[in-house]
Amino acid sequence: MADLLEKKNKDLLEKQDYEVNLATLNERNRIAREIHDNVGHMLSRSILQVGALIAITKDDMIKEALAGVKDSLTDGMDSIRNSIHNIHDESIDLKTKLDALVHEFKFCSVYLDYNIVNDFTTKEKYSILYIVKEALNNVMKHSNATRVTISIMEHPSLYQIVITDNGTNIKETASDNSGSMGLNSMRERIESITGTFHISKDNGFQIFISIPKGEKNTNENTTGR
Repeated sequence: MADLLEKKNKDLLEKQDYEVNLATLNERNRIAREIHDNVGHMLSRSILQVGALIAITKDDMIKEALAGVKDSLTDGMDSIRNSIHNIHDESIDLKTKLDALVHEFKFCSVYLDYNIVNDFTTKEKYSILYIVKEALNNVMKHSNATRVTISIMEHPSLYQIVITDNGTNIKETASDNSGSMGLNSMRERIESITGTFHISKDNGFQIFISIPKGEKNTNENTTGR
């Protein structure tokens, strides 16, 4: 009973952290869009206007001064673009975070195969991080595995995630339709992003996840460029 309560509390805290992080990122994205739409457009218009003045001005001294103004405005535009990129959720590098999880996991060796071109949405990123973290935690608690393989691949219509280990001593009994709170939490997290979640215990333990591709939420993936 104590272990069950501890697990419930852990899942609740992780869910709260996830929701807070997602809300924070959405607000950062809103700010980035407003900077791009307002300040960015004003600077772009000013650069064009100064360029037009340079074209019609015959006085060399004035032309030189205007060129300096244009350079300053251009530098300001570049600075804003860099700032927008830095506060945008695309600065969350899923591959880097997964590499860190793999590096910190000392129970057994872990191989990560990450082959993604079109990036995930924010919600998908956090869901994948949660799944990988929970899967590695399950390996450490319930398996005698010596190797884990995490494959994250992109296909034309979906993303595929496969997590396998070579363990033979699976203490936690679970089927594809029922099982531990950890597996159920993973399934719920994947279903919340319209994905599918399956497990297999043939030749070790495998988790199979598919996430369909769709039009990215513009509130999450606008780059502000």
